[in-house]
Amino acid sequence: MIQLQDFSLRRGGRLLFEKATFQIHPGWKVGLTGVNGAGKSTLFAAFMGEITADVGNLSRPATWTVAHMAQEVESQETAAIDFVLSGDEEWWTINQQLEHESDTMDLDRLSALHERFGEIDGYTATARAAQMMAGLGFTTAKQSASVASFSGGWRMRLNLARTLMSRSDLLLLDEPTNHLDLDAILWLEEWLKNYAGTLILISHDRDFLDAITGHIIHIEAGLVTLYTGNYSTFEQTRAERLAQQQQSFEKQEATRAHLQKYIDRFSAQATRAKQAQSRVKQLERMQKLAPAHVDTPFTFSFREPSKMSSPLLQLDEVNAGYDTTIIVNNIRLQLTPDSRIGLLGMNGAGKSTLIKTLAGALAPLSGERTTSEHLNLGYFAQHQMDALDADASPMLQLGRLAGKKISDADLRAYLGSFGFSGERMDTACGSFSGGERARLALALIVWQRPNVLVLDEPTNHLDLDMRHALTLALQDFKGAVVLVSHERQLISSVCDDLLLVHGGTCRTFDGDLTDYAQWLKQTRQQEMAAKTPKLEKAQVNKSNEPETAKVIPSKKEAIATPSEKPATPNKPIDKELARKEAAAKREQTRPLRSKIEKAEKEIKDYQAKLKQLEHTMADSNLYEASRKSELLKLMEQQQQFTSAITVLDESLLEMMMQLDELESM
Repeated sequence: MIQLQDFSLRRGGRLLFEKATFQIHPGWKVGLTGVNGAGKSTLFAAFMGEITADVGNLSRPATWTVAHMAQEVESQETAAIDFVLSGDEEWWTINQQLEHESDTMDLDRLSALHERFGEIDGYTATARAAQMMAGLGFTTAKQSASVASFSGGWRMRLNLARTLMSRSDLLLLDEPTNHLDLDAILWLEEWLKNYAGTLILISHDRDFLDAITGHIIHIEAGLVTLYTGNYSTFEQTRAERLAQQQQSFEKQEATRAHLQKYIDRFSAQATRAKQAQSRVKQLERMQKLAPAHVDTPFTFSFREPSKMSSPLLQLDEVNAGYDTTIIVNNIRLQLTPDSRIGLLGMNGAGKSTLIKTLAGALAPLSGERTTSEHLNLGYFAQHQMDALDADASPMLQLGRLAGKKISDADLRAYLGSFGFSGERMDTACGSFSGGERARLALALIVWQRPNVLVLDEPTNHLDLDMRHALTLALQDFKGAVVLVSHERQLISSVCDDLLLVHGGTCRTFDGDLTDYAQWLKQTRQQEMAAKTPKLEKAQVNKSNEPETAKVIPSKKEAIATPSEKPATPNKPIDKELARKEAAAKREQTRPLRSKIEKAEKEIKDYQAKLKQLEHTMADSNLYEASRKSELLKLMEQQQQFTSAITVLDESLLEMMMQLDELESM
């Protein structure tokens, strides 16, 4: 086992952790968490034996084989599959000897090598490597391509595959999902569940941590604490401890009180209106997540769009692709202010092509892309981060957007909500980390008050706190959202509808992310069966796993196709009909809901004025005889504000009753 005893370590004069004492037993799967700069990577280096303690010690079995994922891959002409196979150093050495030295080797030596080759399953290694690479998104053609032909992100996938190929006792993975799409993450998740050795994992993907880990090591304020359970259990345990420090929860309690006030007012109908549903869902997420993030520096929200219309953007029979090559055909997609769409699809299916076409970054090959005159589209993708002015600071870049009317103090306060403070606001962003650049790009988009957000992997490079803040902000965003993400928690919390890009089409996915994982597994089995001999194909077809998700075309608010939806064997036949009716009701009640939102805002404004007025009237000097006229004027205003609130409250309740009647029809 791995054992730390009074382990203390300093770096650059700063104490990272002090007197850390815990044990990691063989076979444990451990998540390593903490804010950026807490010392996660340093502790990783200590596990690898690259760093020794200033005080105390760290020990692990000397016979263990340790595998860790390198952060860079040198350009080389080696075939990708050979690069992956070299991760099993013993296999690679024996295989090279058998290929190049067998003619000059004596029989005893040759026999011993073949015997050992069989013991380590050497004869199946190439097939296992190919299967592993396929799971990470490499086609057969890519497996034989040279390492030098791949981009940086794909080289990181090669590094991951090479690391997994090692027959290790201790596996150390630092952000392995950063360059993976959802399909590859689901495959990796299953692989790591079955890994027999000890795993220590750094990740900002809470669903990934939840599915794999049974223990969490958390670094905080110089302390290293081992928690039993997955990440959600850790959050709850840590929250219970933090709850004893009431002042730490002031920020969260203010937000919860605001949401709860709305829900309590309409508690009897909390499930009938989308606004109430959204607030209930947000409050539930806060109860699970926020206590572990009470000290987060990120508290941003999307600014309300200045103008809105419906539809905001529409694709009608669009073929999307490059030059003359069609990647996704006959796309029919309509975005209204209520659209919350998550895009699913296997690697290379065309999700990015579709999202670029939707955002206007790629012109349709045919068909029409129609936009509202009020469209203000915010597009987040990797190239937005790359397009940042490397020589300009966050203050300068935000100032260019804001103009001279906004004070520096307001700009600094805004950037502070995205985690920029002190000198970082005035530092040229060319030296920023990936996380800082992602936060700055997001901040610049939010400032422009978009009414449509098109987000392509927005959580890459973001830590858990920022991902949490982004999720809450998107839940409350008053506009349309189209999202491609490997972050399952983000998709499930933000998106109401899922579309699948597969086989050159974009269709409604009738199911949730669990169904998608099952569909993906079955699709891969079918593809593998098509490439294998008939006997193996027959074995695959005998699988008795139920089909839990079907993808079919439908006509609805988010997407319209002329096809009529057939019944699916494992889903209620009226599910799509219910969704259509719900969408129609939302459209019918939109004017009334707008009036309700306006009334709520007016009540809030009057309450703020009344509170300020009562603060003024609390001045004892106001009640002197010489100030009688001033007092009478303030009392008259107080009565006016109180009466206005009463009238608005009555009107609001009446409109809510009308809304209930319309939605219950």
